[in-house]
Amino acid sequence: MKNSLLTLLAFFISFTTWSQDQEYSTVIPVHDPVMIKEGDTFFLFSTGRGIAVWSSPDMKKWKREEAVFPQPPTWATDVAADFKNHIWAPDITFHEGEYFLYYSVSSFAKNTSAIGLVKNKTLNPDSPDFKWEDQGIVIQSVPGRDLWNAIDPNLVFDEEGTPWLNYGSFWNGMKLVRLGDDLKTVQNGPDDWYTISKRERSFELDDRNPGDGAVEAPFIFKKDGYYYLFVSFDYCCRGVNSTYKMVVGRSKEVQGPYFDRDGVSMFEGGGTLVLGGDKDWHGVGHNSAYEFGGTEYLIFHGYDAKDNGRSKLLIREMNWDSEGWPIVSLEN
Repeated sequence: MKNSLLTLLAFFISFTTWSQDQEYSTVIPVHDPVMIKEGDTFFLFSTGRGIAVWSSPDMKKWKREEAVFPQPPTWATDVAADFKNHIWAPDITFHEGEYFLYYSVSSFAKNTSAIGLVKNKTLNPDSPDFKWEDQGIVIQSVPGRDLWNAIDPNLVFDEEGTPWLNYGSFWNGMKLVRLGDDLKTVQNGPDDWYTISKRERSFELDDRNPGDGAVEAPFIFKKDGYYYLFVSFDYCCRGVNSTYKMVVGRSKEVQGPYFDRDGVSMFEGGGTLVLGGDKDWHGVGHNSAYEFGGTEYLIFHGYDAKDNGRSKLLIREMNWDSEGWPIVSLEN
């Protein structure tokens, strides 16, 4: 675990110290990327100090923007005492005239975690309306109380327009909770909480230990009457030793159950492989998925085998086979 933490720290330093004065770059160091378009500009948010932000006119060349949080969220150290404004795994949505950006505050390898929400009327930093306003905690996990980890959020709306937040990493799997109309208040009725993906652990469940049921980073993408649940299996953040890979299942209902191509439930460890690492990229994962201009894309990070395992942004077109399953290639 010590070596893993040192490796992870090296990666975090490599991309959080990236010069904000640089011109556009075609190769950018990221973890856990999500993307949205405002006007003619694409904005990418990723794990980093204060939440890393990039902008691009074409999804090919990128410019570093100011972080969302120059100073840590005021509540963060109450959740994780060792928090140093390194914010994980954001998720961005435009809804009813505002941008909703969810984010994760956590202690590494612990479920001492919380998902927060910050809002803005625009992503254009030159606009007079540009101002990030933190909304505080959406949901929190506590060791000794919860068998899940409140990180890696993703917002999705069902066919009736009801908002749901899916999230999770290790422990007892990926959770789905219904939100109120404010997109912040968690509903607590018997039909408001679901486990939508998990993997078997080799030892008894312990709410203070993540275990080896390596699944995290859920993202739900709607297409042709199905909800497609992407998750990442195995291990990130280990450079050339990373084993990350992306798998998928689908359901007609946002609550699931989600089944893979072979009919195995993701609640029982199922998941059809979408993309794994190869000789050039040792571990690829923590994806998001979007449609821009009639083309669908998978957005994710991978560890570059030719650059000492550094984590970098990867964007690939997503196609579909005759049975409605995604096809993605690492070849660009």
